[in-house]
Amino acid sequence: MYANWREWGRQVFKGLSFRTLSLPKGRNLLFARVKRKQIPHFVRNDNSREIRLSCAIMKITQVRLSLCCFFMLVASVAFAQNANDAKYDVVIRNARVVDGTGNPWYRADIAIQGDRIAAIGKLGNVRAAREIDATGLVVAPGFIDMLGQSETALLIDNRSISKLSQGITSEITGEGGSIAPQNALTIAAAQPSLDPYHLKIDWTTLDGYFQRLKKTGTPINIGTYVGAAQVREAVLGDVDRAPTPDELEKMKALVAEAMQQGALGVSTALIYPPGHYAKTEELIELAKVAGQYGGIYATHMRSEGRGEIAAIEETLRIGREAHVPVEIFHLKVSGKSRAGDMTQVVAMIQKARDAGQDVTADMYPYLAGATALASSLPPWMADGGLNKLLERLRDPAVRQRLKSEMSADHPEWENLYIDAGGAEGVMVASVVNPQLKQYTGKTVAQIAQLQNKDPLDALFDFVLADKGLSGALYFIASEDDLQTGLKQPWTSIGLDANEMSLDGILFEPHAHPRTFGSMPRFLGRYSRELHLVSLEQAIRKMTSMPAQREHLTGRGLLKEGFFADITIFDADNIRDQATYTDPAQLSQGVKYVLVNGQLAFENGHVTGVIAGRPLLGQRAR
Repeated sequence: MYANWREWGRQVFKGLSFRTLSLPKGRNLLFARVKRKQIPHFVRNDNSREIRLSCAIMKITQVRLSLCCFFMLVASVAFAQNANDAKYDVVIRNARVVDGTGNPWYRADIAIQGDRIAAIGKLGNVRAAREIDATGLVVAPGFIDMLGQSETALLIDNRSISKLSQGITSEITGEGGSIAPQNALTIAAAQPSLDPYHLKIDWTTLDGYFQRLKKTGTPINIGTYVGAAQVREAVLGDVDRAPTPDELEKMKALVAEAMQQGALGVSTALIYPPGHYAKTEELIELAKVAGQYGGIYATHMRSEGRGEIAAIEETLRIGREAHVPVEIFHLKVSGKSRAGDMTQVVAMIQKARDAGQDVTADMYPYLAGATALASSLPPWMADGGLNKLLERLRDPAVRQRLKSEMSADHPEWENLYIDAGGAEGVMVASVVNPQLKQYTGKTVAQIAQLQNKDPLDALFDFVLADKGLSGALYFIASEDDLQTGLKQPWTSIGLDANEMSLDGILFEPHAHPRTFGSMPRFLGRYSRELHLVSLEQAIRKMTSMPAQREHLTGRGLLKEGFFADITIFDADNIRDQATYTDPAQLSQGVKYVLVNGQLAFENGHVTGVIAGRPLLGQRAR
């Protein structure tokens, strides 16, 4: 096979040159003239220096190519020459440009060269290797998921259709726990959940993870925080105590190392052990280190329910005393009895902003949250790690204590079981044990009825049967509170879900619908239908705002010289299809997605292009 048409032409026409033969009545015809040294007996008319047409035809039959093939070659060479002469790789024409700034849309063409936006404007007849007609469509910067969970998923099955089909080109991850640092203590805790996917942790640092990721590649860009719980576990393990001064210094050194290698800040998830065991002062010290490298403090607060006001106060204190910006993960009010409290939550955050503190938040546009089924248990159950939790859960006396504690609200820990309204509000979403697959999509109340058990006993037994690895949905929020939060100018959008495909080892048929629907749902339901925010402001929340928050230089805007992360969608028809009962449904409306200038998604299908890159902090080495 030949590498291209030119190589083919060089081979089949080797030894031939071309000239125009003079024919009677002034007609010309392009023929092949064979060099004398190759065919010395070539017959020539020395008087007229004209080649008789009949002779020419005879000799052409002796060469390796017919006249027909020659004209095919001419056409193919011309085509190849035009492609090679193309000024740009991609031109998007007739675009309704929503550039990410929040400004009103405008009409323009967009040209891409390599991984960058090369030109924006009325580009006329400029040539490109690929042209996309965006008539009737919106062209926006690629959407940025402000809280994903894809760091390990990308190493297992990286097709990422759940993200790309929503227009997502970049993800920020690392909620409390993070992909690095890793050592024997952290690997022992994490490996059981990875074994079913045959993934071994073979890195110890964030740089090592990014090198590992390069081997498999990623269709989306990904950046991460370093988790406070991760560094705590790496130094202390899963114990409920404060670190010694020496241990705290080791933790700070691990944060510094991760920041130098590209972490975007330090994060916490304070309802989950071992992060729950950290005191405020410990977190301030770690956040100070992140601040030295331009990082932020991002947090799943200590409470989103009964203790939420105190949790916000703690969050703001950490930001003030560490002198770092603050990002609140998946802002919500948890608990049906607290519906309406978002007004107070928003007022607290706005007051801090008015006083000069840099604090923002992200949200997902759904009423249910999702986390482990075992997270419904009190934090003291996990002291010493998952194996200790399972051991305690087999003790009848412990079960009695649990039933007493889980039947009431608590200011010290987040009782998700009560916040969801009990067993009817907790749905099993994912399992590892194949024998339990029949229960996915069912509530704990339904499972208890099927098994003829007390609801809490059914929950405890399920946690044991799946070794603490089950995922669950908790229906904990109210629609009014959700809308109050979404319309704030300082909230962005995050899925809080890993990338997933519609088949394969990672596929969960009853995952949270936010996995496949968050961005289109926000644009379709909350912007277009409910007019909560304008289209331009909705796009800003998903593009330039998160890019600014994470210091993602060159991303989040449609601007000449910026990376060509671009989402093209139908604003009139974009909508989510995923539901709680049937969540594995691709959204409608996203037509094309480009990541770093390469087409990664087109009309409902991933292209297989692996163009994503690590997103590094602003002061990474």
